[in-house]
Amino acid sequence: MRYAQIRSMDISNGEGIGVSLFVQGCHFHCKNCFNSETWDFTGGKPWTDSTEEKFLQLIDRPYIKRISILGGEPLADENVETIYTLINKIKTMYPTKKVWLYTGYRWTELEGLKLFTAGLCDVVVDGPYIDELRDPGLLWKGSSNQRVIKKVIAEAGCYEGNRER
Repeated sequence: MRYAQIRSMDISNGEGIGVSLFVQGCHFHCKNCFNSETWDFTGGKPWTDSTEEKFLQLIDRPYIKRISILGGEPLADENVETIYTLINKIKTMYPTKKVWLYTGYRWTELEGLKLFTAGLCDVVVDGPYIDELRDPGLLWKGSSNQRVIKKVIAEAGCYEGNRER
């Protein structure tokens, strides 16, 4: 896997103060994507053991409440195995910290979304960005087709109608 950026203190991509990982590579190529520089799977930097160690150290601060993983596309075939391993490690080492996962895939489309139901992700923001549905007033998402699905809602089986703002 390759990554584009790590934000060591981020307040934009989830609730509270967090650390954000922007993976490299995306097949969606959404029109007017805010992060189109992450589309190329050969761009960015290699994700190494050293990178992972530094990333985990950034999380190990008391004021960090959340880890956000976005991109690029974290659940692309080229990234999903590393992301699964990383999230599993995060939840083992820091069980009280919330993991947010942003994906262009819909909840029902991808086997990888089982990360969420396996108890590894606390919030998934799903669906591709659609420029015609852009709404700057939305919280944690860019277009109205995207959904912010929290673990408790998903476990209750009522995520389909979640239109959280």
